[in-house]
Amino acid sequence: MSAQDRPRLAAVMGWPVMHSRSPLMHGYWMERLGLTGGYVPLAIEPGALAPALKALHPLGFAGCNLTIPHKQDALAIVDEIDEVARRIGAISCVVVRPDGTLFGTNNDWLGFLGNLYEAQPDWRADAGPVTVIGGGGGARAIVHAMLSEGVPELRLVNRTQARAQQIADTFGGPVTVLPWEDRHDALDGVTLAINTTSQGMVGMEPLDLRLDALPADAIAADIIYTPLETPFLAAANARGNATVNGLGMLLHQGPPAWKLWFGLTPEVTPELRARLERSILGR
Repeated sequence: MSAQDRPRLAAVMGWPVMHSRSPLMHGYWMERLGLTGGYVPLAIEPGALAPALKALHPLGFAGCNLTIPHKQDALAIVDEIDEVARRIGAISCVVVRPDGTLFGTNNDWLGFLGNLYEAQPDWRADAGPVTVIGGGGGARAIVHAMLSEGVPELRLVNRTQARAQQIADTFGGPVTVLPWEDRHDALDGVTLAINTTSQGMVGMEPLDLRLDALPADAIAADIIYTPLETPFLAAANARGNATVNGLGMLLHQGPPAWKLWFGLTPEVTPELRARLERSILGR
């Protein structure tokens, strides 16, 4: 069998993982490009990631995506980590090299930027401050994205201030950590406000954030996509702010992974987005 005819295989590893929309997305691209292969969800229990990753090469996989709770654990397992994943402190994409060694990177920040520019192409990083709410892995990816674009001022707010300070210490630059009680005022004068917490996700409490200080022309973004419109985004919409939900972040981190795994760059199409939206809405 020639390399061209060999099935393209990839996976997503998480615990739990069956809720992931990634197989639907990658399956769409396999279908559109007429490829033989598949993208499968693998439920890998905490602590079992190392043998699972080592099994990818003998099984013929080109790589995998990682989701909760494996993104940090992979740092100590793969053979090589790029600087982006090291700074973000998490691996979202693993590449299986021909010799079986594993390379880890993080495409979450690229997914966020691709989503932002698709939804709001006129946003300019140098136009003013950005506020990021949260202090976890998602926040680290977003901070990296914003600094890579040249944001002049980044205000970071997290319930546990020490975690936000760790991010600021890692990235340096124009990152200012504000106490949680100042989160409402942290929106004053920003061009973009981003929720990276799980608050507002299905089954979670809404994000406790007043939008009084948010400028009328600012964008509100969320990395959550279940629901498609979080209470934070609904409140921003109600007052006339442009909004960006988290679904596009999932969509746009896919093509960089394909480039690494298969040497191909699939397209994020309106049809693909509609398919995922229908899946999330249960239609």
